[in-house]
Amino acid sequence: MSNTVPQPPVLAVRAHLLDAGLLIHRLVFGGFMFIGHGLQKIEMFGSDISKFPDPLGIGNTLSFYGCMAGEVLGPILIALGLFTRLAAIPAIFTMGVAAFVIHGSDPFFMAGGGAKEPALIYLAAFLTIALTGPGRFSADNFIFRSFLRRPLV
Repeated sequence: MSNTVPQPPVLAVRAHLLDAGLLIHRLVFGGFMFIGHGLQKIEMFGSDISKFPDPLGIGNTLSFYGCMAGEVLGPILIALGLFTRLAAIPAIFTMGVAAFVIHGSDPFFMAGGGAKEPALIYLAAFLTIALTGPGRFSADNFIFRSFLRRPLV
């Protein structure tokens, strides 16, 4: 006999809607970051990356690879829901650098030029993903289901 209490149907629906919302959130923000920014970095991969900006003073090459982690690798993993919370860290860091260093002197809102707003929107989205996790409709849940469902006590 099972010692679990059956869940009321409304709570089951609510849980599925939450998981669906997390899936959409991951796909939209991970996908948009990869398509809108990551593909540009992939195209730069074979070119002279010594011309890549070095906003933190760590060198052009390291800056480029850090940006690749935050705009290519992280967003792909986030969209898949694979190592999601870990994958969000370079994306959060990259968007923080974009907002506060690259666009540090730009206005907050977009008015036809550079602005902090887009980077901060992505930063907030990736921070939300890091805090909430990927949800049930994710590779993390499929692969690590038995580990994730263990009781905490």
